[in-house]
Amino acid sequence: MDKIPMTAAGYTALENELRHCQQVERPRIIQQITEARSHGDLSENAEYHAAKESQSLNEGRIAELEDKIARAEVIDVSKLSGDTIKFGATVTLIDEDTEKKHVWQIVGEPEADAKNGRISITSPLARALVGKKKGSQVEVVTPGGAKAYEILEVVFR
Repeated sequence: MDKIPMTAAGYTALENELRHCQQVERPRIIQQITEARSHGDLSENAEYHAAKESQSLNEGRIAELEDKIARAEVIDVSKLSGDTIKFGATVTLIDEDTEKKHVWQIVGEPEADAKNGRISITSPLARALVGKKKGSQVEVVTPGGAKAYEILEVVFR
């Protein structure tokens, strides 16, 4: 069973989602099923079938979250340091073509969220960055073609 590296914030987010699925969604769905059953014939009861589908999806998500939490290896990023990029690093890059700055934190897969500046340690960009230092240049093959970046800053926060 492989460990899943993640930050403390990512672990807390998984715990919160699990608690929500168990304590809010599960009772709500059970109530929907109970109400739908009271409407009679279950074979043609769309509300009943929709509620059972919701229940199946919710229980599947609970199992997935429990597995991720059980395999989590929480890494305290605030205790990390150095100038070499590794898990937990927040990296400032400049796109060598557009001169646009990008800031990314390298996190575990369950907490990756590109819109919020968090990329998975397994992503092509993170794999290209790991082991590099400030001032290095990195080339990454993306779905949109090759991109060249210069590393401006590496911090752990």
